[in-house]
Amino acid sequence: MSLETSESAIRKVLRRVVPFAMLLFFFNLIDRANISYAALQMNADLGLSPSVYGFAAGIFFIGYFAFEVPSNLILVRVGARIWLARIMVTWGLVVLGMAWVNSETSLYVMRFLLGVAEAGLLPGVIYYLGLWVPAQWRALALSMLMSTNALSNIFGGPIATGLMQLDGLLGFKGWQLVFIGEAIPTVLIGLSILKYLPETPRDARWLTATEKQWLLKTLAEEQSAKSASRGTTLWNTIADRRVILTTVFSFLLICCNFGTVFWLPQIIRALGDLSTLEVGFLASVPYLIGGVGMILWGRHSDRNGDRKWHLVASSATAAVGYAWAGIAPSPTLSFVGLCVATLGVWSMLGVIWALASDLLHGSAPNAAAGGLAFINSFAALGGFVGPFLMGYVRENTDSFSGSLLTLAGFATLMTAAALLLQNYGRVPRQAVT
Repeated sequence: MSLETSESAIRKVLRRVVPFAMLLFFFNLIDRANISYAALQMNADLGLSPSVYGFAAGIFFIGYFAFEVPSNLILVRVGARIWLARIMVTWGLVVLGMAWVNSETSLYVMRFLLGVAEAGLLPGVIYYLGLWVPAQWRALALSMLMSTNALSNIFGGPIATGLMQLDGLLGFKGWQLVFIGEAIPTVLIGLSILKYLPETPRDARWLTATEKQWLLKTLAEEQSAKSASRGTTLWNTIADRRVILTTVFSFLLICCNFGTVFWLPQIIRALGDLSTLEVGFLASVPYLIGGVGMILWGRHSDRNGDRKWHLVASSATAAVGYAWAGIAPSPTLSFVGLCVATLGVWSMLGVIWALASDLLHGSAPNAAAGGLAFINSFAALGGFVGPFLMGYVRENTDSFSGSLLTLAGFATLMTAAALLLQNYGRVPRQAVT
């Protein structure tokens, strides 16, 4: 098969399948994190303390954890199109219901249900992309997907705070409009999956016959080559020490990521006398930097055939950034530290999932999908631990300095874990142009 055919097939996948996957993940992240902006008004309206808010933000991940593996196993059975559509429509309806929370208890219940509804989306999309993208381009594809973290926060802040400026519209408060305004497009996009998302390369009308043949042949050869060295059952897969170590690293990464995401607007507000809209725009800056770093670092990882040392460098950068943000003598320098920390954290997101995909690719479908869900579900518990500890330390020290130093500690542990990771048979490649 000619080089021209392979490059053409990959370009089409990167331009058609990956952007659609990014759209799903964009709204996933918008709807998961919009509470961080709604909290600028909602906490006062509902009388929520920092620890209560931190618990409410994090309890999402308890529901997520409980239903992650079952959700991905069902996806393998019924197909990605149907199950991803179900996930998206369901969580959109839960977000809509968030507009009517009126107490700590109702907020806890709705956030838990949101985690249940969203469970399986990320590992499901990663598994789905594994059916389309050969290993040599996987870190690039997954870095593109994970760069949606940056896009959702670059645009999420201004969108959410902009909706809050409509306070009083149709009798709703600004924080209620955040949930309503972001839930409706989620449901509509979820329904569109059934029409626009091909199940496999065989179903893609925009691929030529030779491009389909090359993709299917390449992916089948990779599957066959690795199957002999991979666990063939879900239990064998999740008991593998390499999977366990990857899960520990991912847990620490998520502690840092969502410790930042759920608290960044309030941290920025504490740095000075800023309006809600100004907070929204300033909060987008670290994510813009992190998003660019994610794409460039993912491409660099692919070209060098290395995952481990890229993760070591990024986690060390995050540790330094958080520590500096916590001890910096001025708000400006603290903000610079936050930008550096976010660059470090987000540069890892595509690389760690590429490493996990490299490790699990070649396993039986249930084992591969279940293994990805296992890593993501246990890692997701970091989304509970990080925000909750941030709120607990903030409430007991009356400052965000201790909270930021807590994240620096997580990032330091992550650096130690990264040193124990391995590369799983990756080879350098030339970028597709």
